[in-house]
Amino acid sequence: MEKILVLDFGGQYNQLIARRVRDHRVYAEILPYTTPLDEIRKQHYKGIIFTGGPNSVFDMSSPHYTKEILGIGVPVLGICYGCQLIAWMAGGEVKTAPVSEYGKIELKAKPSPLFENVPESSVVWMSHTDYIASPPEGFEIIGTTPDCPCAAMQNRAKGIYAVQFHPEVTHSEYGDKVLYNFLYNVCGCKGEWVMDSFIEDTVKRLKEQIGDKNVILGLSGGVDSSVAAALLSRAVGKQLTCVFVDQGLMRKDEGDFVEKTFTSMFDMNFVRVNCAEHFLNALKGVCEPEEKRRIIGTEFFNVFWDEIRKQSDRGFFAQGTIYPDCIESGKGDADVIKTHHNRVKTPEDVEFLGIIEPLAELFKDEVRRVGERLGIPRELVWRQPFPGPGLGVRIIGEVTAEKIEILQNADAILRDEMAKNGYERNLAQFFCVLPGVKTVGVMGDHRTYEYLVAIRAVTTDDFMTADWAKIPYDILATVSNRITNECRGVNRVVYDITSKPPGTVEWE
Repeated sequence: MEKILVLDFGGQYNQLIARRVRDHRVYAEILPYTTPLDEIRKQHYKGIIFTGGPNSVFDMSSPHYTKEILGIGVPVLGICYGCQLIAWMAGGEVKTAPVSEYGKIELKAKPSPLFENVPESSVVWMSHTDYIASPPEGFEIIGTTPDCPCAAMQNRAKGIYAVQFHPEVTHSEYGDKVLYNFLYNVCGCKGEWVMDSFIEDTVKRLKEQIGDKNVILGLSGGVDSSVAAALLSRAVGKQLTCVFVDQGLMRKDEGDFVEKTFTSMFDMNFVRVNCAEHFLNALKGVCEPEEKRRIIGTEFFNVFWDEIRKQSDRGFFAQGTIYPDCIESGKGDADVIKTHHNRVKTPEDVEFLGIIEPLAELFKDEVRRVGERLGIPRELVWRQPFPGPGLGVRIIGEVTAEKIEILQNADAILRDEMAKNGYERNLAQFFCVLPGVKTVGVMGDHRTYEYLVAIRAVTTDDFMTADWAKIPYDILATVSNRITNECRGVNRVVYDITSKPPGTVEWE
């Protein structure tokens, strides 16, 4: 399989670069800048992309790499810090820029394999304080901006290209075309990375790995674990047991929907553990958000593994780990793996033959495409991001059965109206929050003093930043009217118009 290496120097867009490459049907993987050159040579990459980063290349404490990588015969593209690093490694001069560039800037491009079908003038996204004062010998400048005399450069003979801007972000008008040109014009990729071949290859590999043994999977109902379950079901059928812990903090009727989907559509053993009362008792009187998270996480762990201990023939343990859960980052200590809820630590007294992670090569959008091809219902495949503690952190203050019911009903109305109007496709995430505030209202001739419900909806490409969604007033009016009329205990609805930053997407 042809592969592109994204060599991470601490850039915030490292995953986005890899995703954009994969969008062009070329597999990309991310490795930290501490990866030895011999290891990179062995992988026979079609091309290498240096990411951006927050440092200065002339600061010797910054991430660097051996300049030998520029001479191994593999095409290289440097982005932002990666562009400056190439200049520095090849003998050019990098300095603090007289004028920093941030945001949308006009780029003037010259003819180059990198800029094929890119207009001479286009808008790109810049974010840098250093710049290339003098390009290295053998390199020619192929792009400029008003304040950056070397916004792009190339050494066509060696297949080395560098851009000061970020082609991976949507703000760069023709950034996607620049990446495409690097992959196909420079690296000679064929574009063989497709989901159908992934499913076929993965099912075959799972059959060989598992053989006649059993597999246990913790099924949350989220897209990652659901797609992992569907793949395993196709591979080994009844050898798979899915354990679904319903802690009572899911969205309305979601537990029943998950059970119905997996018991009716897939060949597997399904175990549902209903423990809402147990979680309510554990959360009684607790208001501090981090303490709620700790309790929910701890109790979930205990309930799940108590159920697993009942399984006499455990075999393998499967997880819905996806690629962002397990890649290493160039930031700080590069050998530290990012912690994520999809990577579960097994208790010492529970033994398995091994860990199976069928989705560990995929990003979230790729997982969704696999799910669609496997026939999983759209409601699960496109299930919105949902916090691990569930509604426990969308209820501000103490969690009670009454508050859970109110929030579930309000949230169901919001989701119903977004679906009816077809507006859900315009939103990255939307949900209701119960802030624990009561307000005075009037219904009929009676004074009321009941709960306030807040609506949160955002648009974003990557969740690193997010804008509050401009939902049409008539849709919001219908949602508000339905919530106050159909949800007992609610007399007021408000809309959160805070972007990220300064706010976060979730309230707690």
